[in-house]
Parts: sequence; C-alpha cells; structure tokens
Amino acid sequence: MSRTTVNLLLLALLALVAAADWTISWNAATPNAEFLPEMARSVPYDSFSANRVFADGKTLRTPVEGTIRRGLMPLHYQATEQDFVRAGEELRNPHSLDDEEIAAQGAEQFRRKCMPCHGPAGLGDGPVAQRGYPPPPSLLAENALNLADGQMFHIITYGKGNMPPHAAQISREDRWKVILHIRSLQTKSEATATPPASSD
Repeated sequence: MSRTTVNLLLLALLALVAAADWTISWNAATPNAEFLPEMARSVPYDSFSANRVFADGKTLRTPVEGTIRRGLMPLHYQATEQDFVRAGEELRNPHSLDDEEIAAQGAEQFRRKCMPCHGPAGLGDGPVAQRGYPPPPSLLAENALNLADGQMFHIITYGKGNMPPHAAQISREDRWKVILHIRSLQTKSEATATPPASSD
C-alpha cells in the first residue's frame, strides 16, 4: 500500500471522526458513563467518626513523631541567653531595605503588631505603654542599634524582659520584614541626629 493511499485513508478517518463529533451534541444534563463509580464518589470518613480500619477505632490520627508542617522548618533555638547570642551569629535577614514592597509590608506589620507598645517611631511610647504597661526600651537606643538581625528575630520569637514571645502573632516571614522596618527607623534616626557637614 502506497504512502499516498495511507494518507488518504487517514484523512478520511479524520474527516469521519470530525463529522461524528460535530453531529453528536453534548448535553450537560446527561452525565458520562461511570465504569467505576466508587472511584468517582468514595465515602470518606469524617474526622471524628468511628473507623473500623484502625485498632483504636478513630479516624483522626496523631501526626507521626518528627512531622514538620509544610512550609515551616523548625527553629533549633530555645529562649536562652546562649541561643540569643547564637541566633545573632547564625541568622540573617533574607530581605534588603532596597526592596520597597517588602519594606512597605514590614511597616504595615510593625504598625499592626508592634506600634501599640513601641510607638510609631520605635521610641517605646505606644498607647499601651502610655496606659501603664512598662514601656519597652527605645528601638533607637544604642543597645538596639547594636543588636544583630538574628538577635532581634530571637527576641520577637521568644520574648525578652517585659516583651512576651510573638511567634504566634507574627509569622516567621513577617518577623524579618518587621526587623527590616526597625532598621529603616534606626537609619532615619541616625541621619536626623548627624549634623550637616560644615561648608567652611
């Protein structure tokens, strides 16, 4: 059989399939035939329903030891002074002040989560402190200026002094953004405090 004959037969078959497809109208009200209906509509167990598959009869299972929630790697630090120092040596802020979008997000997180105590400029004069709660130290003080980003991250995560831990209130990613905003406040403060160079 020649190549031309084969091509003509394939073309005719294609035309036949196209014609059949054109003539058979699709009806959304008519479902497709199901050969394995159990695969299409399985009967799931509810989380707290009894389950004969497991020996204890429970459906909801405890995660196995060592399970890590997707997208959240564990922090191998504790709320100790040694780990506070170690965090300063090991942890680095993944963001830069050059990224305006991230900086804006950090400013917003600071306004929502930090400003009530630390105040809008980080001076420790927020509304919570003005109403009797012990004011936090200024984020513009020398001690804060000398903190490494990793140490700030440790403080936000585990708390220090009067500041309670905020790991549950501020996500790990947002903690870094907040630190970026604090650095921005410190940079602005230093620029304001530096006297202009003499023109003489």
